[in-house]
Amino acid sequence: MSKLIHFIFSFLYPVFRHWGLSRSFATYLSLFFNTIVLCFLAYGLYVVFRFILVTIMAIVAQRTKTKFDDLLVTNKTAKYIAYLVPLFFVFKSVPVILDKFEYWEGVFGKLVGIYIVLLILWIIRTVFNSLRDYLKLIPRYSDKPIDSFIQVIMIVLWMFGITVIISKLFDINQSELLTILGAVSAVIILVFRDTILGFVASVQVAINDMVRIGDWITMDRYGADGDVIEINLATVKVRNFDNTTTTIPTYSLSSDSFQNWRGMLNSDGRRIKRHIIIKASSIRFLQDQELINLKRIDLLSAYIDLRKTEVDNYNRSHKIDKSIAINGRNLTNLGLFRKYITEYLQQYPGLNKDMIMLCRQLQPTPYGVPLEVYAFSKDKRFENYEYIMSDIFDHIFASVPYFDLEIFVMPSETIVKP
Repeated sequence: MSKLIHFIFSFLYPVFRHWGLSRSFATYLSLFFNTIVLCFLAYGLYVVFRFILVTIMAIVAQRTKTKFDDLLVTNKTAKYIAYLVPLFFVFKSVPVILDKFEYWEGVFGKLVGIYIVLLILWIIRTVFNSLRDYLKLIPRYSDKPIDSFIQVIMIVLWMFGITVIISKLFDINQSELLTILGAVSAVIILVFRDTILGFVASVQVAINDMVRIGDWITMDRYGADGDVIEINLATVKVRNFDNTTTTIPTYSLSSDSFQNWRGMLNSDGRRIKRHIIIKASSIRFLQDQELINLKRIDLLSAYIDLRKTEVDNYNRSHKIDKSIAINGRNLTNLGLFRKYITEYLQQYPGLNKDMIMLCRQLQPTPYGVPLEVYAFSKDKRFENYEYIMSDIFDHIFASVPYFDLEIFVMPSETIVKP
């Protein structure tokens, strides 16, 4: 290959000299034409090898049962490998073309070598990404931290690649470079501790897509509750909803817990999760006359008829003595109130009917029985969300007396003026 390259790029200079051109002019003219020829040949090699590799890999992926080669095609591994052939050709051709320009030969040779190292690392990354995606398809590996293992391997490879690049760039032996780095590493870690931590955290944040500019995050430790407006090596700036600014160390995003609301904003609704406390002493069975009165509530009319018939049939078939209300099956005011709230939520226009929507009874407390509304509003904007939630609970508070229930309120002393 070296002889072929030497033949391609060395025959122009003698031709120009034979035409009577000066040595200097012939050198520059041959450099110009050789550069054009090199560009065309490199591009041609790329097109040919990309077609061959991509076609072969696509055919193999179609004919094999494993999904790994399909993922290699998805991650464009063959396309990146195709870049290596023209790059090696350029790497071998540079010394021949720039034979009479020693300085530029060294500069361009280093640049092409560095590009080859970076491309090899990128190809390895696509292979590992394909391996990660493949392992996630296997049930026994789906819950394993595959991303973490691959990240560690890639960090080691990138460190090795950086040392190779530095050694080529400054013509330093790799073993000597590693010795120097080991000697000064303690001082570097001591002086640039926060910067190093911030750099590592920035890489983790970027790779794991933990935070983006514009995300709404909450971090109680630093009093942050607002939108991220800036992410840099050392700090993350958050503009809180009271228009103050909180500065968070970047490395704390990987070491401490925080809440990112991006998932909620990208979802189909914002959660409403709030409860009222009903006094346990106000919960009781309902009499027939009370059921007749409650049937006048439109949202409960059909439900009461259905449940009343079901309860009566059960008690009659089991010959239940209904002279005492506790016997058999009965309807309670709290049960009907829960059903009413559920029906009210179903017909409320501001809620997303395709997401969870319920009214549930929580664990009783010393203050009473909590009754919780769990639903999702369609509108996720803060002011509209608060309006929807307040409107729902305004109605719930006003509805409590209709079921002869009481909301727990802390007793207070009344001062009687003389």
